[in-house]
Amino acid sequence: MINSKLEQELNNQLNAELYSAYLYLSMSAFLSTKNLPGFSHWMKVQFEEEQAHAMKLFQYIMDRGGMVTLQEIKAPQAEWKGIIDVFENVVNHEAYITERINNLVDLALEQKDHATVTLMQWYVNEQVEEEASVRDIFDQLKLIDGQGAGLFMLDREARQRTFTPIK
Repeated sequence: MINSKLEQELNNQLNAELYSAYLYLSMSAFLSTKNLPGFSHWMKVQFEEEQAHAMKLFQYIMDRGGMVTLQEIKAPQAEWKGIIDVFENVVNHEAYITERINNLVDLALEQKDHATVTLMQWYVNEQVEEEASVRDIFDQLKLIDGQGAGLFMLDREARQRTFTPIK
């Protein structure tokens, strides 16, 4: 049985992961209107990943005998200044999610809940990958000032991203 405080915080993280999915879907729609189909696709894949992260937490709470408590998902931002602004928001959002994950690890350690520590280690590793990936794109976009042939090439590259289901 999972500790009630951890259960509550895992439910809060479940909500944060669902919000992340919602945010990336909104970014996908925005990028589509800017004729950036590759980046729009990239964000759809990000949306799928975040949904999978949420479902991993959903199943874990259930497996530990906890109660999943779905919460309202706030409406995400719908417009940005441009592609650089979009990815700056992604970089900042992923840093926020990393902070939340780290706080969950701390709580699990404090509660001596080794199963949750093990689960959260997967998320810690995932966040390292997420932050590195978006930071690379953000840095490349800044190098080309989010314009021109460089943007065209990055957009084509972004289209190659595929979703790999998690275990």
